[in-house]
Amino acid sequence: MLRINELKLPLNHPEEALAAAIRDRLRIGPRDLVRYTVARRANDARDKMDIQLVYSVDVTVKNEGTVLARCRRDRNVGPTPDTGYRFVAKAPADYSGPRPVVIGTGPCGLFAGLILAQMGFRPIIVDRGKVVRERTKDTWGLWRRSELNPESNVQFGEGGAGTFSDGKLYSRIKDPRHLDRKVLTEFVKAGAPEEILTEAHPHIGTFRLVTMVESMRASIEALGGEYRFERRVDGIDVAVDADGTRRMRGLHLHNGDYLEAEQVVLAVGHSARDTFAMLHEAGVYIEAKPFSIGVRIEHPQSWIDQARFGPNAGHPILGAAEYHISHHCSNGRTVYSFCMCPGGTVVAATSEEGQVATNGMSQYSRNERNANSGFVVAIDPARDYPGDPLAGIALQRQIEKLAFVAGGSSYKAPAQRVGDFLAGRPSTALGSIAPSYRPGVTPTDLATCLPDFVIAAMREALPVFGRQIAGYDHPDVVMTGVETRTSSPIRITRGDDLQSLNTIGLFPAGEGAGYAGGILSAAVDGIKIAEAVARQIMGTKGAAPRQRQPGKRAA
Repeated sequence: MLRINELKLPLNHPEEALAAAIRDRLRIGPRDLVRYTVARRANDARDKMDIQLVYSVDVTVKNEGTVLARCRRDRNVGPTPDTGYRFVAKAPADYSGPRPVVIGTGPCGLFAGLILAQMGFRPIIVDRGKVVRERTKDTWGLWRRSELNPESNVQFGEGGAGTFSDGKLYSRIKDPRHLDRKVLTEFVKAGAPEEILTEAHPHIGTFRLVTMVESMRASIEALGGEYRFERRVDGIDVAVDADGTRRMRGLHLHNGDYLEAEQVVLAVGHSARDTFAMLHEAGVYIEAKPFSIGVRIEHPQSWIDQARFGPNAGHPILGAAEYHISHHCSNGRTVYSFCMCPGGTVVAATSEEGQVATNGMSQYSRNERNANSGFVVAIDPARDYPGDPLAGIALQRQIEKLAFVAGGSSYKAPAQRVGDFLAGRPSTALGSIAPSYRPGVTPTDLATCLPDFVIAAMREALPVFGRQIAGYDHPDVVMTGVETRTSSPIRITRGDDLQSLNTIGLFPAGEGAGYAGGILSAAVDGIKIAEAVARQIMGTKGAAPRQRQPGKRAA
């Protein structure tokens, strides 16, 4: 089978045009084209008046060798890559060895658990939060009644933070093993639409993610895996050898239970601040890493569609338009859009009492009136919070507490019109664009919540972005604060064998450990971690050598 990439056709091309384009590219007749399937479809909207669809197709032809030789100078024609997944190990049918433990049921923990279960290792999966249906009720409790459950919310519980998001399933990772294909295939088995296998920018949406997470839990349990919800890990038990080597021995759960564990996958997400503090106190090596802070900004989705697609705005193939923009400011800061949610809503995403944090969410249809995106400024540990690996967490908390007060100390969020923000005056009312955040917003001055350098950078970037997207800096555009949880502020550093630098058997994973950003990359990291765990258990050749630093921890 052959793969053809970069096959471009007009947006409104007839169905038969794709087969004709394949024949033209391969220089074959109609009888020589046996069949074809679309492997990927994207759009090129750089020219709004002439938007092109860009295909990758897998083609079966007669005399494949002859065709491939004839096209040898065409870099976009070649053998179809093998994207099938192969397990790196398999437990014996009578396996009775140590059961690996996975902490967290977000995308990373979910796929670590799934792959371990498929390999026969019967993982135990613990999560501080509730099953996804009960967690959804608790989350709505904050959105509708301003009632926060610190253990069951947007951040904590089955499915992780990605459950209440846009459900984006694309990333910038380049993986020669095509592990992302394994993720998408498992999602389709769990109920995701098959189009995610071909669309360049697939997404699912919150409601579908809920049912998919439940389906995958059932698959893991059918394979011998075990879930334990509402079990927060409050301590780790580490044995220290005579030479100072640290090894995982078990976990202390908040209800008093002790769980023996020689292999622990740490997939706790980017908001498990108490867990990070516990690990640091226990001597696990942790270092600070960059993240970003800012606000959520909302525009009418129709404005974004018009700016990106021009007269083709609203075309059913194109759907709701997205954007990705950035600007390097005169103060040395970078401002950029983050986690853009077309046709979505801004949601309350705090997990700690007396604090306000925001995020964005879309349903599969992406048909809400507004688009929203993080409008954030990059910060750096060495410059902004040096010396303490947990100082980024302290900065997040400080900003979120200020936002809580600015919003009225009721989980309402502080909000400001762009016109007032640029003029340096508080908003006393909102304009023509209604904010979507629930439980509601309080018009105010965002400068009371965010550092001066963030305010200055955003004020410089707004008119720049307005020249790129018409209406971006319109005076009535709403900014809702604060967006602080763009990524984990720490990295639980690991070696080539994917274990903690100084604790054998502890496998830091996913977004919370600083090794992923988004659903797909976190899920792929979960697969890699599961493979590393399996290799260690089975002593499989190919396990990476350790680069251990006994006893080392961050200052």
